[in-house]
Formats: sequence, structure tokens, C-alpha cells
Amino acid sequence: MPGLIQPSDTGDPLGPLPQEFAAIMRPELPSLIKEIGVEVTRAYPEYARLLNGPNGQAIRVGVEQSLASFVDLVAEPSTSTTLRDDMCRRFGRFEAYEGRTMETLQGAYRLGARVALRRAKKVGRSYSFSPTLMLSFADALFAYIDELESLSREGFLEVQSQSGEQSEAMRRRLLHLILAGRPVPRSAIAELCEQTGWALPEEVTLVAAQAPAGLDRAGLDRAGLDRAGLDRDVLVDLSDPQPHLLIPGPLDDVRRQMLERTLLGTRAAIGLTVPTALASDSIRWARRLLELIDAGIITDAPLVLCEDHLITLWLLSDPALLDQLARRELAPIAGISTTRRERLIETLRVWLETRGTAAHMGELLDVHPQTVRYRMRNLETIFGEQLVDPESRFSTEAVLRALQLRERGTEASI
Repeated sequence: MPGLIQPSDTGDPLGPLPQEFAAIMRPELPSLIKEIGVEVTRAYPEYARLLNGPNGQAIRVGVEQSLASFVDLVAEPSTSTTLRDDMCRRFGRFEAYEGRTMETLQGAYRLGARVALRRAKKVGRSYSFSPTLMLSFADALFAYIDELESLSREGFLEVQSQSGEQSEAMRRRLLHLILAGRPVPRSAIAELCEQTGWALPEEVTLVAAQAPAGLDRAGLDRAGLDRAGLDRDVLVDLSDPQPHLLIPGPLDDVRRQMLERTLLGTRAAIGLTVPTALASDSIRWARRLLELIDAGIITDAPLVLCEDHLITLWLLSDPALLDQLARRELAPIAGISTTRRERLIETLRVWLETRGTAAHMGELLDVHPQTVRYRMRNLETIFGEQLVDPESRFSTEAVLRALQLRERGTEASI
């Protein structure tokens, strides 16, 4: 396409770029975008992390839109810039949400402009562009960058003008919507993510917190949890009757150390890492874990993980249903005296758990092997096929294990 734009005399005054210039620039955009991305992420490593994160694709689209808009304006100065303007304001809002100043984004904009100018000089030599045309390009480019910076600053200042309480309220609202699950529209969650600058993750880990004895929720907020030490992407609600936190992704060593630093003696139960749509399950299990700790069934510790107590959570997930199962499975010995019934149940539980010999079971029960044999004959007579059928045997064993766990809590409360 050489000769499309005739070189001007070096004495020509600067003016708008010829519209034909857009036809030369447009084919350069794909490779130019990649080159700018490499240079910017090399100079600003924080942007490399963002490009590889959940918002990476949106950022790339924004960069492409900004460059394409410049070319479109050259081709047709009346072209609408609504989408570009909105994207630039989003960039500014995101910088504010991330806790950075505008200097980093301004630096990235200007570095991109220098890379574009370097490419224009290279292309200009192929087309024998005049010095005046190249100056006009540089003048138009940096004026355009100033416009992008101004738009981004609008978004940045918009966030800064919001009060801290308003921002926290929006983040709590976002947390509540995520935990509510369906039928909350995804659009409502997406809108709050946009307003708060929070990237919706694929997986989340919920944490149920509990203040030390004698410390109310306000006290937990003041003394029990150092919120300043929490990662910026952690959502938290300490005003709820059951305080809780949401951690994007799994609880890795870094996240665990963060919790240990910030909980400051506050008991916490860590739910399972689940897809974000199942967040309500994670917090439900974590809260149940706290209840089992209070009951003395699970040993207390500053941080307790649901992952370490899945069987216990399952067996004790529905106390009323457990009572019904126990009534059904242990019906054959319901009419026996309490003392004899307890001995038979203890023997049956050990047999189901070990399938051991009379001698081995006698050691565990602290009775003579002959006593074990006598009890086992009684059990076989009383339960009959219930101890032979695999499904019935499994149901009985599950009930006995659950009752043993619950009994542990009863003993702890005495």
C-alpha cells in the first residue's frame, strides 16, 4: 500500500491524521497488542498476575478496544467511543479496588503509547512518511492517551468518593447473595462484582468464626479478628449472628497463615472448598463443625477443618433422623434391661468394627473370651439375619458409630 499517503514537506503545520492512515494502522493491531502486553507486564509485574487471573480476558478486550478505537477515530472522527469510555472507567475503578494509585495505570498507558510510536516509526519508513506526518501521529497518540487517563481517573475517583462503610456494605451484600445460591440471578451477583471490583472465583472456601466466651460480635469485630490483616479478596461479615468469611479458592498454606494471623484466638471452622454455586454447603458444614466442637464431640483448636471430620459430620448431620435409625436398628434389644443392653451394644460395636476373635475382642472389652462368646451367641439369636445381611449390618454399624460419637459429647458436658 505504499504511496497511499504522500509525504508532506517538513514545514507543514501539525494537523489531524489523514483518514487513509487508518488503513495502514489496522493490520498492525494484532501484533502490536501482543507487543504492548509483553512490554507492560515486564515493566509492571502486577499486571501479569491480573492477565493470568479471572479478569484476564476482560483486560485484554479492554486493551484491544482502546487501540482499535484510536484507529476507528482516525478513519471516522465521529465514531462513538461509548464502549471505550466505559472500559477505561472500569480500569480506573479496578485500580482503586486493588488499592493502587493511578500512577501505575498511567505508566502502563504511556508505555503502550511508546511501543505504538516505535511501531509507527518502523512502518513509516516503509511508506516514506514525512517527519511532519510522524509528528502529527505522535501528537494525536499522546493526546489520545491523555484522554484515556482522564476517563480512568473518573472511575478511580468514583470509587474513592464512596465511603468505606458503603463499600463494606456492598461486599457483605455480595457475600449474602453468593451464600443464598439459587434463585438469586447471576446478573445480580455479576453487578455487585463489577461495583466492588471483586472477581467471582470458580471455587470458594467458607470459614465460620466464633468469638471466645464472653465476647460478643462487636467485641469480635474489635478484638477477635484483625480485619486489616485479611487479604483484599476475602469477603467477611462479622455483623451476622454467625460471623463468617469467604476465601476465593482453596485454603492453601498462605491463606491458612493469613487466618492464623488475623483470627487472634477466635475459634474458626474451615468448610470444604466447593464450586462457588455450592458456597452455602461449605458454610453449613463449617457451622455444624462448630456445634460439634461446642458439644465436646470434636476436639477444640483455633482452626478446625471439615476435611478432617467428614465421617463425623455425616453421621451426626441429622440428630432426629439418627434417633429414628437407632430405634429401628436396635429394636431387637429394646426390651432388655439397660445394663445388659449396654453390654450387648458395646460388644456388637466392637465386633462390627474389628470382626476380631473372641480373644482380641476380650482384650478390647476387658472381659474373658468366654464372656465374648456368650454375648455373641446372644446377639446372633436376637438379631438373626440383621447381622448376616451386608446392608443391614452396615446400617447397624453406622448407627452405633454415630451413637458413640454423640455419647462422647454427652460425657464431655458432665
